[in-house]
Amino acid sequence: MLRGHSIIDHPSDLGIEARGESLPEAFEEAAMGLMALIVDPVSVGTTESRDLTVTGDDIGQLLVRWLSEVLFLYDGSHFVPKAFKIYELTQHIVRANILGEPYLEGYHNTRIDVKAVTYHQLSVTETARGTIVRVFLDI
Repeated sequence: MLRGHSIIDHPSDLGIEARGESLPEAFEEAAMGLMALIVDPVSVGTTESRDLTVTGDDIGQLLVRWLSEVLFLYDGSHFVPKAFKIYELTQHIVRANILGEPYLEGYHNTRIDVKAVTYHQLSVTETARGTIVRVFLDI
């Protein structure tokens, strides 16, 4: 399965469908899709690094919490994530290193404001060919 992500139109929200050969790749692609909705990735550098650990009761909750923490880095910490490397992912924990840079108004080309990651139509599908995750965002 080719790694990548696409945007899903929904009447009141936007969704992300992310694909990868593995679950970690699909999670990384989902985070890249989220950030590509928020800010033009071409305008973002990778001058700083952040480590992130997220826990959850199951893989679906873990996906929502993972993306919510990525969103918080942007909204709450004014850090613009660009590159994601998950080095541990189980049914209950994700550990990752995130590259990006501090947000600079007028420098970063912002797109839309994402309010939250939702559980609406959340899905994680693992097959022999790879993994597809789908999540919708409140905008």
